[in-house]
This record gives sequence, structure tokens and C-alpha cells, in this order.
Amino acid sequence: MRVCTTYGSPVPLRKGAEMHEVRLDVFDEVPPGLGPESVVTLCGKDPSLVPEGFQGLVDVGESDVLRGRRRIRSFHDFSRTPSSEEIVSMLSSGDQEVSKGAFAAGSFADLCSILDASRALGRRHVLLGMGEIGMVTRIRQSVLGNEFTFGYQGEPTAPGQLSAEEMESLGDGCEIVGIVGHPLSHTRSPVMQEAAMRAAGINGRYLVFDSPDLDRFEDFVRGYGVRGVNVTIPYKRDVIDQIDSLSSTAEAVGAVNTVVNSGGRLEGFNTDVTGVVRTLEGCPLREWKALVMGSGGAARSAVYALSDAGSEVHVSGRNRDAVKRLCHEFGAHAHSGGTEGFDLVVNCTPVGLVEGIYPSDVSSLRPEQHVFDMVYGRSTSLLDLARSRGCPAKDGTDMLVAQGAESFRLWFGRDPDVRAMREAVL
Repeated sequence: MRVCTTYGSPVPLRKGAEMHEVRLDVFDEVPPGLGPESVVTLCGKDPSLVPEGFQGLVDVGESDVLRGRRRIRSFHDFSRTPSSEEIVSMLSSGDQEVSKGAFAAGSFADLCSILDASRALGRRHVLLGMGEIGMVTRIRQSVLGNEFTFGYQGEPTAPGQLSAEEMESLGDGCEIVGIVGHPLSHTRSPVMQEAAMRAAGINGRYLVFDSPDLDRFEDFVRGYGVRGVNVTIPYKRDVIDQIDSLSSTAEAVGAVNTVVNSGGRLEGFNTDVTGVVRTLEGCPLREWKALVMGSGGAARSAVYALSDAGSEVHVSGRNRDAVKRLCHEFGAHAHSGGTEGFDLVVNCTPVGLVEGIYPSDVSSLRPEQHVFDMVYGRSTSLLDLARSRGCPAKDGTDMLVAQGAESFRLWFGRDPDVRAMREAVL
């Protein structure tokens, strides 16, 4: 990986850096000692600020100034990622040495537009996606055929940047895993999985892929060499259409929360079932009557796990048709009342994470009832009520760690440090 150290504040130039980018909106003048592999970026400033003897590249933006000098022409769009055809057309004209494009990325389709353009662009280039989901474009320099990539010193100069030191440490061949869902501002999976990767000595990053849809998801995973991903709300069922094969459990549940990229073949697994079982370990599930609130992918995993353990399972949800289908598939019973008469109440809805009303009236909880809320990392009204009534209650932390540990095993073929994962979550 060839990393250009860029400076978001006027700090001393980083020793040992292969390349420097000096931005004239940060520095008042070009500092001495820049070699021919360095970049001076005008940022709209007077081109005469570039010394006559400077032998490096000058990023002139979209302008056509300083002809005859070694130049980068750069195009930025802070609102969207154009189509691959637009990107190629934009970057193909001109006699600059390098063409650069940086675009606000917000979906898998955007990342694939950048990837497709990199393959079609017949000249030296740097193509980047800005924003959190675009971080993968900064790490995968060789995949995109970029002349170099950027890492910051001092302060970031663009959203989604990593430090130059971390970029150099990662390198082109690092492992990339991540989480797919929408929205993902609450997720603790990155800190948990990166703690496990550090403990195992695995060089890589766990990235957040918050996309409003799954359009071109499979092209993204294969194209960027992503080892695997976790899948969460609302894509645990929809992702199945873009997967080559399913594990027996994922097929039985009808939901996937872990995808493994095995040499370009995408395999779907369901480790949520393991998470439910581990969370409720020691409970006499065979003797219990359980209420599952929700009808999405997480609820399917809970219903499957509880039914398989011998519980009598009832399901409530806002979408009555979805509840009816779920009950028909797993031999459960649709429920429309409160929580009376159940030994176990499981919340599989995002209520507590987002505003909303539980599909069953939980106001009648009694001390002998067990409560398991899959929401983690925050106090929810269900957990607050359960604890005030003296109910044995658990949040989703145990499930998060257990399913995450199983995902780690599937991606990397080894056991993770579960203690390190739990400590990172807490």
C-alpha cells in the first residue's frame, strides 16, 4: 500500500512518510524538503504559491492552471456518487498526470460504481468514496488500481479517513469484515470484533456498511475482497437472495446474520440461534411457555431456537400476516394479548433502540417471569419495568457476544477471545 500522508492541521511533516500532501488551505506556504513524490493541493489558492523548483505533483482541482507542471486534476462531489460511466467521462479528459475523484458514498451501489469506474478508466487515477461506508475504498488501494491512497496526520481532511500510521500498518492484504444494516449508529459489533481480531493477531478492520438497500451487495463483497459480514436489521431475510448457499440452520430459520466469502462464493449462516441458546443456558426451556415479540429475522431465530429446545412458543407482532406465516412455519401460536401466563418474554423488535410500542402489553409482568430483550447497550422500558417488578432480566449483550464469537469462527477458522469481546462491548 502506498500511503500519502495528508495534513488537516499545520503540524510538522511526518518522518518516514513515503508521500506528503500539503494543502494550501491548511499551510500558509509550501514547507521545504518536499520531494518529487509529494503533492501540493491548491484548494482554490493562488497557483503562484507553488515554488518554481517544486518537482512533485500539484492538485489543481478541476481547473486547468499550471499546464506544463506535473498535475493532478481532482473532482469532488460531496452529495452523491455518480454512475461509473459519469466518473470515467469526468476523469478521462485533460493532460494531467493523475486523475482523482472523491465522491460521497452512501450505498453498496455507490461503492460498485467506484469499483466499475476504476476498471474502465484507462489512465493513472485515485478513486475514493467519502464517508463511513467509503472507508473500504481507502484501504483497498490495489483493488481499485489507485496510484496511492491517503491517511491523515494531525486531523482528518475528509470523512472516512484513517490515520497514515494505521493505513501503513494495515496494508493492501489486510482482512476486511464488517456489519451490514440500516441504521447502524448503535452497533457495538465493530469494537467487539476488532478486540477479538487484535487478541488473535489478525491484521484487519471491521467496518460499518450502513446502506439504505442491498442493491449490488454481492458484487461489493466479491469485488472488494471482503472476508465476511454480519447482517442485521432490516436485511436478515432479504440478503438470502444474494447468497450462493445456506447452512442448514440458516435455511431452516429463513434468516441470515453472517455471510462468509469463500473464494467468491457467498455462504449464509445463522449464528443468532447460538446466541439465543447461550443467553438462556440453564433455563428449563423444555418446560416453559414463551412469548416472542416480533416477526423479523431475529424473531425467527428465537422461535426456531426455543421450539427446538422444546418450549411452547407464541408470537406477537404488528404485522399479523408475517406472524401467521412465522407460526405456520415453526408450529408456533399467534398471540394478541398481554404477557400473562408466560414463563419467558423475548423482545425481538427494535423497540427500545427506536421509538415504538411493543406488540404485546407488557404492563402485567410478574416477578416469576423471565425477560430477555435483544436490544443491548442501553436501558429499555421493557428492561426497566421487568427489573422494577423483580423479574430475572437480560439484555442482548450475551447474545451479541455469543453470535459474534460464532461469526468470528466462521470467518477465520479459530476461536476468539470471548472475554476480550465482552469487555469491549461493556
